[in-house]
Amino acid sequence: MNNIRLDRMKEYIEQKNVVTIRELQALFPEVSLMTIHRDLDALTEAGVVVKFRGGAKSVRHSGDPEFNVRIGENNAGKFAIAQKAMEFLQPHSSIFLDASTTNLMLARSLPDINVNIFTTGPSIALELCRLHNPVVTLCCGTINRKNLALSGQNTLEMLDKINIDLAFIGVSGCSVEAGFTCGTESDMLVKRKVIQKARTSVVMCSREKLKCLMPYTFANLADVDYLVSDGPMPEQFQIAAQKAGLKLL
Repeated sequence: MNNIRLDRMKEYIEQKNVVTIRELQALFPEVSLMTIHRDLDALTEAGVVVKFRGGAKSVRHSGDPEFNVRIGENNAGKFAIAQKAMEFLQPHSSIFLDASTTNLMLARSLPDINVNIFTTGPSIALELCRLHNPVVTLCCGTINRKNLALSGQNTLEMLDKINIDLAFIGVSGCSVEAGFTCGTESDMLVKRKVIQKARTSVVMCSREKLKCLMPYTFANLADVDYLVSDGPMPEQFQIAAQKAGLKLL
């Protein structure tokens, strides 16, 4: 095993925080895919990286930024996404909003109509209290103090018992290769469950999220119905979305 290559790979992953296997293949074109996997296994055993399907992350990687940081980021983009997302709303339907700050922006823009709203975001439930007509249900679960999201076995069991017409799902990272990603396993399980349950699933993804890759993939492009963004997506992504049957707005 080449220690110089291992050191270079370790430094690259620590610099990038999260990388894909494809990136490592481009970085080390002289070695085989099997060798790259063996190198990642060695770095994992050394405790400096965590290997996951399609890539690896540095142990220094802290996941999603805290809620109070995210709530101040790209609010113009979130507002643009929220305005587009409201086109999907239908009275007397059952809607799910995850705990993303984009969905908090949607909650702030939501008209006072008769809908049933389920959410894993306490801040979203509180925001919706300003409205009189929606029936708001806060899903049970264990709260993550960092991202203010509810998750866990109780959350998954509750989601099993409800019917969802329309689900709005926020993302932390997105790519053609890795799909839609988030920072924790618990959030991944909730988002994946909601997409399975919903008749129509809408991913809320700003263009800046294409620069990010998080450790846990909760859906591939073909798993969701719509992607709402704050502007046109790159041509490569548009082509991949069309092949996957994913509609872009």
